[in-house]
Amino acid sequence: MNDEAATFCVTCPRSLYADEAGRYICRPCEQRIDGDLLALAGPGGLYARLCLRIHPGRSGDGPSVAGTRTAPVPVRLDVLSLTANGGIVSTLETWVEDWATYGLAQVGAGGGLQYRVDQAITTLRLNLTRAAAAHPALDEFAREIWQLRRQCEGGINGEPRPRRIPVACPCGTVLRVTLDTPGRQCGGCGVQYGHDDLFELPIAERNAA
Repeated sequence: MNDEAATFCVTCPRSLYADEAGRYICRPCEQRIDGDLLALAGPGGLYARLCLRIHPGRSGDGPSVAGTRTAPVPVRLDVLSLTANGGIVSTLETWVEDWATYGLAQVGAGGGLQYRVDQAITTLRLNLTRAAAAHPALDEFAREIWQLRRQCEGGINGEPRPRRIPVACPCGTVLRVTLDTPGRQCGGCGVQYGHDDLFELPIAERNAA
């Protein structure tokens, strides 16, 4: 449990209810994080569907033509960087390893990429409720999982990644947000900003971003 009781959710501006005392995040945010994790997993999940978009204009299930000599099929490097080792799977496994240091997870034993993704997600989902009251960096975790979901959806639908906007907190910390960012806590001074509050902050100077 937290050494110092929080009064608000670290991932949104909402104050915690009495029955949420001792938690870092509120229950609606816990459900949202769980939904983001679930959306990535499984043979029909966003990660698996993104893997089918590595080649431009191909879904991976179309017919192939034998006996023709053609140039190599081009690869979408943005999708490859997300689906290969070092992309989504490594982000998820890094969080599993981090949670393991808090006694909240057990590190998996390897395997294929889809298997590793699913194993990491299963571990994180099973331990999410415990982490809600025991892991102080759940705001960062929630943000990264949400970003993975958005990147997968963008890669599948052919949408560009959302542009990050650097805004400056009065304490001097630069917060990088997108138009869809629901809220953010400043890592420098601890002030919690809602979505509208973030975009009332001044744009950070280029050399500070």
